[in-house]
Amino acid sequence: MITLVFGLLIRLAGIYQFILLLYCIFSMLYGFGVLDGRNRIVWQIGEFLARITEPVLQPVRSVLPAFGNLDLSPLVVMLAIQYLVIPGLRALWLSLISGSMAPLTM
Repeated sequence: MITLVFGLLIRLAGIYQFILLLYCIFSMLYGFGVLDGRNRIVWQIGEFLARITEPVLQPVRSVLPAFGNLDLSPLVVMLAIQYLVIPGLRALWLSLISGSMAPLTM
């Protein structure tokens, strides 16, 4: 049961990374005028992606220094998921399975 829960959490972290990548590509295409914001489907997709990603990206934006029009917050969040969240979940899973705290102290 624990393996299933942690596998699901790791899978959700990977899906969120994919959604962040889609949001970045979508905002770039929208910014360059490739996608028309007046189209209802395009607007709904953009609104959906923004509602899912903005609660995580906004606090990161407030901490990062301004780089002009360059937004590095999706990169920071994706790197944090890749190098902190997923390995942390795996270490926590391993410590729960083995019954010792050794994987968390390495």
